[in-house]
Amino acid sequence: MCVAIPSKIVAIEGDTATVEVTGSRSTARMDLIEDAQVGDYVLVHAGFAITKLDPEEARETLALMSEVGLI
Repeated sequence: MCVAIPSKIVAIEGDTATVEVTGSRSTARMDLIEDAQVGDYVLVHAGFAITKLDPEEARETLALMSEVGLI
């Protein structure tokens, strides 16, 4: 099973973003998304941001994932 995790963009440098989930930071390629900005939430799968999310939807998804122990 593959899970794409909602992540908040905290920095962007070229085609790579630093994203954060529950205090942990990692990098994600931004090749598949246009016009993403610092502060946006994106779904990250296999190291690539694959779509932007509504901030409220992202927070709800993260809360549910935490509730069931996925993050």
